[in-house]
Amino acid sequence: MTYRKVNYEDVEQVSSAMHFLSDPLETEQVGVTIARCDPDWKSKPHDHTANDHEEVYVLIEGEATVVVDDEPVDMEAGDALWIPPESTRQIRNGDDESAFVLVSAPSIVDEEGDDNEWLLSGFAG
Repeated sequence: MTYRKVNYEDVEQVSSAMHFLSDPLETEQVGVTIARCDPDWKSKPHDHTANDHEEVYVLIEGEATVVVDDEPVDMEAGDALWIPPESTRQIRNGDDESAFVLVSAPSIVDEEGDDNEWLLSGFAG
């Protein structure tokens, strides 16, 4: 089999919101988490300096605030937010349930050492 499939609802929930999918999918270079946030739920403030992972938070349901380096960023369904490894981040949910897809990976640097562009070879679309 050349692929792996898992339903996030079959993955144990952590911190009353997070479903970490990287282990069951056996990913090697990307972290993927589904966060189903109850009303008034807050994640722990954290950064990814130690593992040099940047993150993208995509809000797929509801409204929420993500605090990045003490700056609140209001989000609504469809918004995506990039966060560099060294920035502290925290999800603060509002009065209604919300849902995020969280993606993390090491910063990409091409062979010339130019880290300002994504490597797009191999992508079709």
